[in-house]
Amino acid sequence: MFKRMLSAFGVGGPSVDTVLDSPHATPGQVVTGQVRIQGGSADAEIGQVVLSLVTRVEVERGDHEYAGVSEFLRVVVQQGVRVAAGQLVAIPFQLPIPWETPITAVGGGQLPGMTVGVRTELVIAGAPDKGDLDPVLVHPLPSQDAVLNAFGQLGFSFRSADVEAGRLHGVPQELGFYQEIEFFPPAQFAGAVQQVELTFVANPHELFVILEADRRGGMFSSGGDAFGHFHLSHQEAEVADWASSINGWLAQVAQRGGGMHGHHGVHGHHGGHHGRGGMGMGTVVAAGAAGVVGGMVVGEMMDDAFEDFGDFGGE
Repeated sequence: MFKRMLSAFGVGGPSVDTVLDSPHATPGQVVTGQVRIQGGSADAEIGQVVLSLVTRVEVERGDHEYAGVSEFLRVVVQQGVRVAAGQLVAIPFQLPIPWETPITAVGGGQLPGMTVGVRTELVIAGAPDKGDLDPVLVHPLPSQDAVLNAFGQLGFSFRSADVEAGRLHGVPQELGFYQEIEFFPPAQFAGAVQQVELTFVANPHELFVILEADRRGGMFSSGGDAFGHFHLSHQEAEVADWASSINGWLAQVAQRGGGMHGHHGVHGHHGGHHGRGGMGMGTVVAAGAAGVVGGMVVGEMMDDAFEDFGDFGGE
């Protein structure tokens, strides 16, 4: 997508352009493409061609929160690449998308605040030359989509999304961060609950769904967080009656101020979606995004998000 001169070789040096066969992916898939290196006015030797997946992560330190860039996959696609003057060298690659990769696209549009990119790095004379980022739109798995659609059916409205550094209690994680998708609750629960955060942790066989409700404090009750924890196979999650389970959990939180934890708290579908006429998740996110980002065009959001990556030094 971005053709870039390699500064290490000076004027007339080679340029690099990483081209993805498709920018669309889901967790567990493989992204393919080519790193194209165009020779300059003289021969050049490149020690390594490295590709990595990166995302923006919020890190809490004490009372402060910092944004940084986290590299969560790194692959050396080729070593010892000789590029003759004027020659085009095309290096094909396959990049596996980890199962815990944050979702960045829902319902055909980008999820506001979320960015995942492929970064190209060329190691020249032992020094890394970190290049630009090519955005990847990571779509939900069918099992995750079933949960998101239930949020739409129940009348939740999208608030924001980010990636937090850290680990979740009692959930097997491979990556050192997790995504939080925040929603305003349906109208009937707005008096008791301020917001609900949804986190997915997937692996090849299972989906963990973690819900966190931020309860409002009242005259005779204190606020605080309540948690829900569901754990199913992908096949079970695709057909589960998430709308009933999430609604039941939220009703319990609102009434008793407690969380429902359940591996068995999700029931199978018995035809249809309970006759609820709620919006699909894509519509919910699109409507929320219009408020969050003031109607910015998705393409501009992508460009701006990836320009911001250059401002963060830490890995």
